[in-house]
Parts: sequence; C-alpha cells; structure tokens
Amino acid sequence: MDNNISQNTLSDIRQTLVLNAPIQKVWAAVATSEGIATWFMPNNFQAELGYEFHLEAGPFGNSPCKVTVLDPPNRLSFSWGKDWSLTFELVEREGKTEFTLIHAGWDANKVTEFGQSHGEVHGRMSGGWIGIVAKLRQIIES
Repeated sequence: MDNNISQNTLSDIRQTLVLNAPIQKVWAAVATSEGIATWFMPNNFQAELGYEFHLEAGPFGNSPCKVTVLDPPNRLSFSWGKDWSLTFELVEREGKTEFTLIHAGWDANKVTEFGQSHGEVHGRMSGGWIGIVAKLRQIIES
C-alpha cells in the first residue's frame, strides 16, 4: 500500500452545519470564554486580536493559543499549540446560522508537542470534531 500522497498532505478538518439560531447567539457560543467552555474546552479566551490564552486540554495540559483573526460575528481564528489553527466561520442564512469549523496546520512530517504524529492525531480529531460540533448544536438549539 502506497501512502506517500496521504503521508505528505493532510487536509484541513472541516465541519459545517446549519444551526437553528440567530448568528449573534452562535457567535456568543464560539467567541466567548464561557461559550467555548460549554462545548469545547475550558479556557481563558478573550475576543481581542493578538490575545494569548490557553485551552485546558485535560491530560494534555494547557495548550497555548493566540487570536489571529477577529471579525464579529462572522470569523474567529486562533493559533493552537505549535502548529495548528482553528477557524470558526459564521454566515447568516434566513434566521439560521451556517457554522464552519476549520482545523488547519496539519503536516505529516511533524509531531505534536506530545510526540504523536500529525497523521495519527488527524485521524482521531477528524472523528472527534463530529461529536464536538454535535455538542455545539445541542447547546445552541436547546
């Protein structure tokens, strides 16, 4: 089995869903410390360009992050750990909100701070984000 192609290029992980809620409600859930903690991880995030914060990743400790894009209520990006970035894109759709999560920065030649290959973690996170985004939907729409 030839893995050369997949070994060098790992695609961004993308999850898109339409939430039955106004854009401001979704923004509050994805761009505030309290909101992010309800569906993703505890954190000390602040919606401020250049702000450095941590995601509390349980057994993996605190992951350093930095806000790189802040465009309320449509786009938030931040660096995560040493290689990754997370982007939340929101688009208003007739009273509902299309939410896209993009987890980028994957490189098959790199390992995480915890010594795991990006390829190994990519596979786990691809599945993991499905559940995490489903939890966001549950919180937003309940």
